[in-house]
Amino acid sequence: MAESTATLREYVYLDHAATSPLRAEARSAMEPYGDVLYANPSGSHRFAREARRVIDEARDVVAASIGCKPGEVIFTSGGTEGANTAVLGATRRTGGIAVCGSTEHHAVLHCVEHVGGTVVPVTAAGSIDPDVMRAHLADMNNVAVVSVMAVNNETGAISDLEHISHAVRRQAADAIFHTDAVQAACWIDLHQLWPFVDVLTLSAHKFGGPKGMGIMVIREGKHVEPLILGGGQERDRRSGTHNVAGIVGTSVALDVTQSQRAKEVVRLGALRDQLLAGLTSRISCATATLAHGAGTAGTAHVCLENLESESLLYLLDEANVCVSAASACASGAMEPSHVLEAMGISRGRIKGSLRFSLGHTTTESDIAVAIEATVAAAARLGATVS
Repeated sequence: MAESTATLREYVYLDHAATSPLRAEARSAMEPYGDVLYANPSGSHRFAREARRVIDEARDVVAASIGCKPGEVIFTSGGTEGANTAVLGATRRTGGIAVCGSTEHHAVLHCVEHVGGTVVPVTAAGSIDPDVMRAHLADMNNVAVVSVMAVNNETGAISDLEHISHAVRRQAADAIFHTDAVQAACWIDLHQLWPFVDVLTLSAHKFGGPKGMGIMVIREGKHVEPLILGGGQERDRRSGTHNVAGIVGTSVALDVTQSQRAKEVVRLGALRDQLLAGLTSRISCATATLAHGAGTAGTAHVCLENLESESLLYLLDEANVCVSAASACASGAMEPSHVLEAMGISRGRIKGSLRFSLGHTTTESDIAVAIEATVAAAARLGATVS
């Protein structure tokens, strides 16, 4: 294991949108809850009450980071569970229609399709036009849930949740408005999102927390049917024995993310711009997917027209640079990105799409290495470079 860890340190890791390294603060906070303070918080003895107190404190920390009430916070297994609960739980409760945008993460999109819902098209910039959303909702009756992601997981495009929320409230006042904020926590103050939605979902490992942990916030007075039944934990909204260590690590990671966000957005935004400028100025076929300044500070999405993502990824991996094509399905087979297709991007450009995603461990040296490695890979595949 030691040798493997040493090898990993040699990599330039620019795949934070897939997962971000566990923050040292979270690791340290979690340590006692494995073999020292291991009691089940549902118990009645003193040891269990201590575990329950720790969860309550973590819930308070999360609520402060989002701007919600502690009683509105539910701990889950991750972003997928939260998104599934929001969509399926809302439709099961009312029997109504589910609506989402065409660039949603599959955790939302597949749920909406599964229940025969409606998918709303996006603009060429990858976002939903509030007027388009309003027009679609105007033709529907009994809308149960509308789900719009805060930040796109492939391109980093940011949704105008405030104005989309107004459209939803005007045309479907009784619908649950959900946002998948999994990719937002590092880049957007969640206090700016929460006032406009009824349900907000997060995944801990995207902001330096542990894998297998998530947060679902449901506004007081709003209700969705739980997907997991059993012991009645989380006020009957999500049963299952609490992962005390995971909950602690999640709350600490979110708190650190919140406190460092402003500085990190400036630092990483500059590095993102440096990366995009280096790639598009030196590789003739490379273009940025979003306009300059659009999207989050942590995502640099480019398309290298008529090159192949799979080949680019192989060559970058050989150079110890970790990035994503953002177009691989779970089996590992390469398929065209549904996000880029929805944005109307040509197949030739989609074919060579790459997502570089930055995070709290990214350095200026990482960016320099990534530029040189990508230029070299593109040259080997026949692109004109300088």
